Amino acid sequence: MVLGWNHGNITRSKAEELLSRAGKDGSFLVRASESIPRAYALCVLYRNCVYTYRILPNEDDKFTVQASEGVPMRFFTKLDQLIEFYKKENMGLVTHLQYPVPLEEEDPAEDPEEDTESVMSPPELPPRNIPPPAGPCGPCEAKEPPPLVETPRGTEVSRPSLSETLFQRLQSMDTSGLPEEHLKAIQDYLSTQLALDSDFVKMGSSSLPHLKKLTSLLCKELHGEVTRTLPSLESLQRLFDQQLSPGLRSRLQVPGEASPITMVAKLSQLMGLLSSIEDKVKALLHEGSEAPHRRSLIPPVTFEVKSESLGIPQKIHLKVDVESGKLIVKKSKDGSEDKFYSHKKILQLIKSQKFLNKLVILVETEKEKTLRKEYVFADSKKREGFCQLLQQMKNKHSEQPEPDMITIFIGTWNMGNAPPPKKITSWFLSKGQGKTRDDSADYIPHDIYVIGTQEDPLGEKEWLEILRHSLQEITSITFKTMAIHTLWNIRIVVLAKPEHENRISHICTDNVKTGIANTLGNKGAVGVSFMFNGTSLGFVNSHLTSGSEKKLRRNQNYMNILRFLALGDKKLSPFNITHRFTHLFWLGDLNYRVELPTWEAEAIIQKIKQQQFADLLAHDQLLTERREQKVFLHFEEEEITFAPTYRFERLTRDKYAYTKQKATGMKYNLPSWCDRVLWKSYPLVHVVCQSYGCTSDIMTSDHSPVFATFEAGVTSQFVSKNGPGTVNSQGQIEFIACCATLKTKSQTKFYLEFHSSCLESFVKSQEGENEEGHEGELVVRFDETLPKLKPIISDPEYLLDQHILISIKSSDSDESYGEGCIALRLEAIETQMPIYTSLTHHGEMMGHFRGEIKLQTSQGKKREKLYDFVKTERDESSGTKCLKSLTSHDPVKQWEPPSSSRSTDTQLQEDLQLAKPEMFENPLYGSVSSFPKLVTRKEQETSKMPPKEPPPCPDPGIASPSILLTKAQETEGSKQAPTPFLSPAPRLRSFTCSSSTTEGRMTSGDKNQGKPKTLAVSHAPVPAKRPIKPSRSDMSQQGTPTPAPRPPLPAKSLAVLQLQHSKARDYRDNTELPHHKHRPEDAVLGRTAMQ
Repeated sequence: MVLGWNHGNITRSKAEELLSRAGKDGSFLVRASESIPRAYALCVLYRNCVYTYRILPNEDDKFTVQASEGVPMRFFTKLDQLIEFYKKENMGLVTHLQYPVPLEEEDPAEDPEEDTESVMSPPELPPRNIPPPAGPCGPCEAKEPPPLVETPRGTEVSRPSLSETLFQRLQSMDTSGLPEEHLKAIQDYLSTQLALDSDFVKMGSSSLPHLKKLTSLLCKELHGEVTRTLPSLESLQRLFDQQLSPGLRSRLQVPGEASPITMVAKLSQLMGLLSSIEDKVKALLHEGSEAPHRRSLIPPVTFEVKSESLGIPQKIHLKVDVESGKLIVKKSKDGSEDKFYSHKKILQLIKSQKFLNKLVILVETEKEKTLRKEYVFADSKKREGFCQLLQQMKNKHSEQPEPDMITIFIGTWNMGNAPPPKKITSWFLSKGQGKTRDDSADYIPHDIYVIGTQEDPLGEKEWLEILRHSLQEITSITFKTMAIHTLWNIRIVVLAKPEHENRISHICTDNVKTGIANTLGNKGAVGVSFMFNGTSLGFVNSHLTSGSEKKLRRNQNYMNILRFLALGDKKLSPFNITHRFTHLFWLGDLNYRVELPTWEAEAIIQKIKQQQFADLLAHDQLLTERREQKVFLHFEEEEITFAPTYRFERLTRDKYAYTKQKATGMKYNLPSWCDRVLWKSYPLVHVVCQSYGCTSDIMTSDHSPVFATFEAGVTSQFVSKNGPGTVNSQGQIEFIACCATLKTKSQTKFYLEFHSSCLESFVKSQEGENEEGHEGELVVRFDETLPKLKPIISDPEYLLDQHILISIKSSDSDESYGEGCIALRLEAIETQMPIYTSLTHHGEMMGHFRGEIKLQTSQGKKREKLYDFVKTERDESSGTKCLKSLTSHDPVKQWEPPSSSRSTDTQLQEDLQLAKPEMFENPLYGSVSSFPKLVTRKEQETSKMPPKEPPPCPDPGIASPSILLTKAQETEGSKQAPTPFLSPAPRLRSFTCSSSTTEGRMTSGDKNQGKPKTLAVSHAPVPAKRPIKPSRSDMSQQGTPTPAPRPPLPAKSLAVLQLQHSKARDYRDNTELPHHKHRPEDAVLGRTAMQ
């Protein structure tokens, strides 16, 4: 019997919404508890407030109602018996149960014909290559990383020599089975003879005489045995050279006896070992004691640029030699080098905002003076490729033992139940349409490749072979398979460079089914999470419900995946996957469509041919739902500048097949961006989307593969100077005068929980004081009740990279009512700084948390990170650009300077003039000269196609988590009205990208991406040629906070920004159709030119 009041796994906020809609005292429903397995929550409405009682099972599976007071302990074998009992008056509840709230009518069931056409029985999968984790703890219990050796820290860490490093490695090995004389010979070689062999290598010799002496000594006895045995074996071979007669049989091998097969295998293994040992020693001596994560072979790449000398422009050539760590300047491509700068002398790269192909290089001269070299590249993609190569050079020759930035490739492809073509390398090289990488970056392999497929007909082993072979073809690296997980035909694969294998730990996989009745795996999600040193990474590949009209069903699919996908640290149980990871990437066939009438199909095709993507993206369901905060709250997506990836005729990209004859009539699938990549990162961490597009030459499916590449900041596994298990008394995190504003009708007391990897365990506060807020909101104040948090390590290099996760919980049910994240990267230490974060729960906006924080660390300073090497130069006019976000309509997250002397309409008109529509030249659609003249953005805009009136520009401003707000700004922000919807806008980024950026990107706030912002924008213009200081603190301190005509820009947008232009901004160079792949001869740097 279906109990009408039992709503199962609905969320707490949904239960409150249903009770409020009922509106009668005594209305009730039962839902599953969010905090305790197998428990329930009884929700009762009384005087417009919701009271929640936990229903707990005991050891005999009998149910009882638990409350803080007034409810006697009674046990019931069934839920309906419990409900019937409490329908009586005066049984201890706030009021007796009277009106059951019925279940909502579910969305119409999925069209069986639509959803079962690709429904197949779950494929039989071959055994996985990944060894299962030891123990009965489940897939998330991975082996803990080995303890780190404590190293004394000072201003400079002395690096051990190669001999010392190898000695330490030998001591950590089990050498109990080695003969004593052999062990002594190895130790002697490491102490004295290794250095002599190193001298031979440095002089160009290919022989290692002392290593040969060592191996000869170790194999001395074996050599004698082989010498004695080989003649006997040769005689035996000659004896039996003729075939045996049919009556003779070979003697059965006695167990334990050395068979010929065993002997041959051992001898082959021995020969392989002897040859590989010599190769490895040669390679090690060539590289010295460099960390292995920097090993890769990238050929020198030459860029033709323009440079002004005494006001006269001249062509010169910049040759980037990553392996030798040199930037060589030459007057002609094949001529001798004019001068060179070593990697240590290259201090910073500064990209111009005003001129998209201009770059400034700060170099140090022999006299320790800083020179500013300005160069103009052929186009912005060449500039970005040059920046990426320089970054790779700095990383390769860095003295830091661990990387602080990695690059990640994300790929998603609905394979359409068809095998892939023979060649899919363009996918992994980010070639095709959209924001693509320059050819000069082809030789830079990514650190991690994450490939998600849907409707994948292949077995795991077969697909892995194809992926690894394709990556080896373009990188010459054999990548390690870190994880693979499959749900029916939905699959995710994670591959990593071999040198990262020991940096990756705590691998966890899981899946959620969202097919028909949430029981079929033809739709759903698979996920992988792991730790990369001290940074948590999560990846979700999902295939959501199909059909243009199934938008609400897709939203529900997303919510179910969010709630029930079990990845990451189990200790973070109050938080779903959007808060469990430093970086979370969500990819897949999300199936959101362009919502336009079917009779406009041909008009849509014409707009695609004319690259009028913005007009279509205004009707994109995913962008609309995100704007209304229904799905992917606080996620980000790079601007879409490629054609819709679905639904093509197979074996061509020239035609969209938007009609399909079915038994029920004609089915329309309008061209849509079904395949997407989104991400969500902790506040103030480095993450940059370098490319986002789709391929043009992989045509076996009706979907095109989509790629996205990212730079992501990572942290090392920091070792405390005080040793493990000790808390440094010098460090302290203090929250002051905090309050949480919640959208709830519950009447209960609340407390806070603080979770962080920098704490020994989570910390719980005392209960706060409740107050009535505006429009039915509840304000919970924590003035004197917050504990002081003691971090395990107080070194600022460690602590300033950490984050505190906050959960506000109810005292009666211990259920979370909202979660948020606070970054500890503050502008000032030992000073009270304002903090802010939004509170979400199960993907819904629940309120916000604000207050002040005071951070105390030990002595020391934060070192410069690799991703600080590339900066963006300030432009004087960039501070007034208009900023829009999909979540800017949230009144909690809007603000406006209190002393604005101009009207909103006047401000909007000025912003619109600054944000004129702009279309960038596209290499897929025509050709341009290889060296355009320097033109400003305004000149570029006026020379483009006839302008189209842009949509109205809303007031800027959402506050990202941890944005520092003044109280005046907070008060003013609550008065903002919702903003109108606009198409997605360009990302505000200041780091290395692989394509041009539009005017909307170039704001004065974007150069400090990932850093705290000042409270207001200064009126004083910044000189255009003034280099940005490398220090984070210097960058963020631009002046005292004063009221300004425009608010500060957020440090990190949490959703895709809306397009400011009526025309899509593009990163390519010409006018052919988007499905044609064209490479202009004069603008492409091929592999033959890389020398």
